[in-house]
Amino acid sequence: MTLEILTADSLSPFRHGFFTRRGGASSGIFAGLNCGPGSSDQSDSVRLNRARVADAMGVSHDTLVTVHQTHSANVVTLTAPLPQAQPKPEADAMVTATPGLALGILTADCQPVLLADPVAKVIGAAHAGWRGALSGVLENTVEAMLDLGAERARINAVIGPSISQQAYEVGEEFLDSFLAEDPDFARFFANGVDGKYQFDLIGFGLSRLRAAGVADASWIGHCTYADPVRFYSYRRATHEGQADYGRLISAICI
Repeated sequence: MTLEILTADSLSPFRHGFFTRRGGASSGIFAGLNCGPGSSDQSDSVRLNRARVADAMGVSHDTLVTVHQTHSANVVTLTAPLPQAQPKPEADAMVTATPGLALGILTADCQPVLLADPVAKVIGAAHAGWRGALSGVLENTVEAMLDLGAERARINAVIGPSISQQAYEVGEEFLDSFLAEDPDFARFFANGVDGKYQFDLIGFGLSRLRAAGVADASWIGHCTYADPVRFYSYRRATHEGQADYGRLISAICI
């Protein structure tokens, strides 16, 4: 099956894509394009899936770069591929001005965010779950791009397939962690059922990007939870009692 790649006009002319699960070599609960080496999927299948993504991005397999994501606000600046024999750096975002490097982010409900300044030719990619977004991973990514010559007013940012507010039920302690940071964050929560709340992760991400002063911030418009044919979802897998879940990849390259 052919790979399905979602793109955004605002990231042109950079090669980029929010890859769905279609077109991969994995089977079973991982059926499709599972690109997560941290999953319990067969390693050969994951390697083949990542190779297909690299081919689609027009880069060599070792220049499709991912990091060890830990829900942090850490950003790494890359000038060359990461050494294959060494542990990946613990970070949740990358930036580069080096042509030929494809920055890849793995998600399964969290926000994959791709950023680009077309004039300075600086790109970024961030993994923004609620912890990372709350602690500043998106702002830190913008700052790291500025260090490479980008300008806020030229950066376009696009949030890829992520869990929507309708599917993101949280408890009172979750709400309290946001209100402790800023009472105004209450606007990203709606009342749910049985004392629960519905959190607008995407709205929160867009707000943080816009507050960081980027030229444009948008969401590509797909909920990972609601579309099992096209997307992996950690929360959906948990609700279904699955033992594990696949990881989607989103990537951008100069």
